[in-house]
Amino acid sequence: MTPPRVALATCSAFPEMEADEAPLIPALGERGVEAVPAVWDDPEVDWSAFDLVVVRSTWDYTPRHEEFLAWASGVPRLANPAEVLAWNTDKSYLRDLEQAGLPVVPTIWLDPARNLTSRAVHTRFPASGEFVVKPTVSAGAQDTGRYQSNEAHQRGMAIVHARDLLRAGRHVMVQPYLERVDTVGETALVYLDGKFSHAVRKGALLQGPYRGVEGLFKPEDMTAREATPQERALADRIMAAVPSVVPGAADRPLLYARVDLLPDADGNPMLLELELTEPSLFLGLDDGALDRAADAIAARVAFA
Repeated sequence: MTPPRVALATCSAFPEMEADEAPLIPALGERGVEAVPAVWDDPEVDWSAFDLVVVRSTWDYTPRHEEFLAWASGVPRLANPAEVLAWNTDKSYLRDLEQAGLPVVPTIWLDPARNLTSRAVHTRFPASGEFVVKPTVSAGAQDTGRYQSNEAHQRGMAIVHARDLLRAGRHVMVQPYLERVDTVGETALVYLDGKFSHAVRKGALLQGPYRGVEGLFKPEDMTAREATPQERALADRIMAAVPSVVPGAADRPLLYARVDLLPDADGNPMLLELELTEPSLFLGLDDGALDRAADAIAARVAFA
């Protein structure tokens, strides 16, 4: 009997999978599933030959967002559906979650169609504290900068950064920099098949104004972490809202999800991002996480 085949979609920079994800291949083999890394934009790949396609390290998609979404819509048996990816790959999805009553990091949205002047951009920046400028379609801190609002030079750099993105036709988001990330860090809570799996701590990525990023993402400082009761409660609320808020997510739990939280000035957790497309799952930072991920994928293959 031919074993079921799963494609683990990756990018050309990681044709054999990123190091944290590669152990999925033997783990799935132990469960009678043949797992194969496949580069998402490789025209030679026959995606219909797989029983399931799991998007993993496709981290070069942001400059070709529409191409990536077209690819996803044409892939049969995609684990997290193409509708979910279309919603989740533009961070304006945070508006939907905020409207659902969830605490999201406060965000100002800049639309390129409005042809904002430098002064108009300036007036939308916070009057005090640090703030972050980034495009709504980005990953791995690409095209993202951190600025001091009360320093004229940095404020000017932020205006140039935002207007460059807007001139390129990209939507921009401006958020306060939540300073506790520098000491407490960010908490990423991983869910597999709708169930909480594990949490990790992410160190602060942004050190100052945007100066470009070499490679697909900034290196991350990751360690194991136990989520606080407040973080876990908020992440569970967010996951409970997914079926009613996220297009294409109503039929069954998503195969994988990651909820990224930051503490506000009072220590209360706030949603930074809900990663449903190609999040790192940090399987090597928790005992049993690899087995839980492999079990979830194998069960999904059986369902497919």
